[in-house]
Amino acid sequence: MKTREQRVTNLLSTSSLLQAYQPVAKSESLQRTQKQRKICHSLEDAIRRSGLQNGMTISFHHAFRGGDFIVNQVMAKIAEMGFKDLVLASSSLIDSHFPLIEHIKKGVVRKIYSSGLRGELADEISKGLMAEPVTIHSHGGRVHLIKSGELKIDIAFLGVPCCDQFGNANGFSGKNQCGSLGYARIDAEYADKVVLLTEEFAEYPHNPISIGQDKVDFIVQVDAVGDAKKIGGGATRMTTNPRELLIARKAAEVIFASGYFKQGFSLQTGTGGASLAVTRFLADKMRREKITASFALGGITSTMVALHEAGLIEKLIDVQSFDKDAAASLARNPNHIEVSANQYANFSSKGASVERLDVVILSALEIDKHFNVNVLTGSDGVIRGASGGHCDTAASAQVAIIVAPLVRGRIPTVVEEVITTVTPGENIDILVTDHGVAVNPTRVDLIDCLTQAGIQLFTIEQLMEKAYAITGRPKAIAFTDKPVAVVRYRDGSVIDTVYQVKA
Repeated sequence: MKTREQRVTNLLSTSSLLQAYQPVAKSESLQRTQKQRKICHSLEDAIRRSGLQNGMTISFHHAFRGGDFIVNQVMAKIAEMGFKDLVLASSSLIDSHFPLIEHIKKGVVRKIYSSGLRGELADEISKGLMAEPVTIHSHGGRVHLIKSGELKIDIAFLGVPCCDQFGNANGFSGKNQCGSLGYARIDAEYADKVVLLTEEFAEYPHNPISIGQDKVDFIVQVDAVGDAKKIGGGATRMTTNPRELLIARKAAEVIFASGYFKQGFSLQTGTGGASLAVTRFLADKMRREKITASFALGGITSTMVALHEAGLIEKLIDVQSFDKDAAASLARNPNHIEVSANQYANFSSKGASVERLDVVILSALEIDKHFNVNVLTGSDGVIRGASGGHCDTAASAQVAIIVAPLVRGRIPTVVEEVITTVTPGENIDILVTDHGVAVNPTRVDLIDCLTQAGIQLFTIEQLMEKAYAITGRPKAIAFTDKPVAVVRYRDGSVIDTVYQVKA
């Protein structure tokens, strides 16, 4: 215990130190510099300050879908600055990213991680453009690869419509609203350096916050980060096709009879016209029977927003907004909840929302007699789709329903063996086509429920034979032994490989 004299001495010493310390007033220019220290005067300045070096891994998100401008802007500048041998890890790549072809040819990009590929870029990669195969992952699987350390992001370039000058950002403020930043949030959390590209600045502190200031290193203002009008198109369109509407109506009838259509059920509709249209028919029945859903999950559409605002869906859990109405809803509806891809679908997280799903409705390019599903490669073996959240939701939902036409043109959808397996058949419960319904024989409970409801069931082999009777048996595709893509399951394991098609 200190004596009185020791305490007095300590106080005197402290007092002397305080007297010796004379704080220097910060100049006005220094204060201004500190407040704006993250702001870069150009994209080139942002890239240089980020510390980019040859061989690093850079990432992007795809909240703007077909309207994304960021990937092409950044990659063009990186190429102009002379960087080489980069790993590109975008959450997904789409048709408009075809300029990447030249960057691959010139050695700017060495390797790609993505949930999918489309358009000219997919065509060229399928022809053997890259020396290393693309890694195709699911949305939840991407987070798992990042958290496990396999996919280490050095620099994330994230486009946002609006943020403040310290980096607080969301996707539902500003002119070009993209909505949920569920995929970008993962990159912001795990990348060594984060560069925000924004169209406009808001007053500090910008709120609500999807990406926080403590995650952001640099910010650069650009003319445009994307075109919000092009978010809701292609695979996220609401169909008017009579055949797709017929399939959607049948799928709704299956859900009604499944035993899972009851007060408080939860649902997700994947991309594709028929799967999105199922909600139309569910809504009519929900109104008649006064049933409300507890939540809808995944990519949220204007249809889901309308049902939420009508009181038919209590909450929307949004990892990606599929159109401008969904993006705007995030700003006005307190029970429209933005979540990260980790919370959405990562099986190795402490809790993924897909685990709470009752029903998920998904599309397919092909499904085989073992219920394996292909959503990645076309009937010609060329990549033209995405893994997305397909296997994440199918593995977790109580009932996973595939909706697809029996044939497309002269091409069968139900086949002997899919070209590429993205989702294993053990996780698929029901197939609904315009020519009939098949249930996975392991789901005896669903077979009993649907039979009792008077729904005619076929075996999947019977549906396959129906398809072949219309189209004939497809000829086998000739492949080389060069892999162009490796398909990873949600746990990181390799589930299939895509090979180059022989010319």
